[in-house]
Amino acid sequence: MKIALIGYGKMGRMIEEIALSRGHEIVSIIDIDNQDEFRSEAFASADVAIEFTTPWTAYDNYRKAWAAGVKVVSGSTGWMKDHGDEVRKACTEDGKTLFWASNFSVGVAIFSAVNTYLAKIMNRFEQYDVNMVETHHVHKLDAPSGTAITLAEQILDNLDRKERWGLHETGPGVLRIDDIRRKEVPGIHTITYDSPEDLITITHDAHSRRGFALGAVLAAEYTVSHEGLLTMSDLFQF
Repeated sequence: MKIALIGYGKMGRMIEEIALSRGHEIVSIIDIDNQDEFRSEAFASADVAIEFTTPWTAYDNYRKAWAAGVKVVSGSTGWMKDHGDEVRKACTEDGKTLFWASNFSVGVAIFSAVNTYLAKIMNRFEQYDVNMVETHHVHKLDAPSGTAITLAEQILDNLDRKERWGLHETGPGVLRIDDIRRKEVPGIHTITYDSPEDLITITHDAHSRRGFALGAVLAAEYTVSHEGLLTMSDLFQF
């Protein structure tokens, strides 16, 4: 498989390492200082582009890749509020392909399935209040994390007594999310159900970013033969 990398920070370099170890070829690397590469023959030859950049540049990167006829796998977060409708239209009506995930970790995919199942169970037990804490490295630009938002939306879909999530916010119908930024923490997500009688907690604690990078390459391998708006639930059907 021929892969283009959009964004060449720590994640981009780790994705490159894992992709090469799995027998793939890196045909183009685009970072902030060589944006003209989007129009190159090398980039256009890619089967898929893997994009990890910022909330402010991700959508433009998708458009540039699609213009070159290249499918995209992206782990960038924070762009959905402004451009979600446009991306959905592009992928459902205009023939474009984006595999997007707020977190590519295989462990997080399993954790998400557990989160959804637990929320369904807890819908019957109103004595339990639910909240979430997400902890990341000090360089993370968005809060709450995209993974926290995804997990929160899974809870909201299955827990009738919660209507929306709120960052550092409490109140009737609100799922409170707290964010912590500490040193170089790759990512910890903890969901707690608390009642007067007891406490139930589930946690995913990433040891390194390597699991995210491996998941992104697995997603790219899947995306080569699939089209449309794809997610981790397509890749892993629990």
